[in-house]
Amino acid sequence: MNKLFMKVIGIYSMFMTNGLFAQEGGEVASGREQGIWHTVVMIGIALVFFYIILWRPEQKKRRAMDQRRNGLDKGDKVTAMGIIGTVLRVQDDTIILKMYDGAKIEVLKAAITDVQHSSEDGSRKDES
Repeated sequence: MNKLFMKVIGIYSMFMTNGLFAQEGGEVASGREQGIWHTVVMIGIALVFFYIILWRPEQKKRRAMDQRRNGLDKGDKVTAMGIIGTVLRVQDDTIILKMYDGAKIEVLKAAITDVQHSSEDGSRKDES
């Protein structure tokens, strides 16, 4: 990330300092052209910033959660919209959850916010 940042700064400085090093007989870009280049470079830096800082990490989190949702098995504990239950059956887009009191509900996989696989619960009990 540091190399990318340095490249962006280098490109920015290259475009912004060309008027400073112009010779007396040479043509200097007008203020309007410099303003356009400045605007284009700043928009580019903002887009790179949003991609690196915001969009890319969110994509990674979304992919990881999709993998966890698709890896659901019978007996896993899940949280869906604040409802905690144990997976009874996994279907294409939905799952059947069994609640603490024995009630069963069907929820969309996309509504699942947390997954605790049944093997994780067993290993935690063994460690303590």
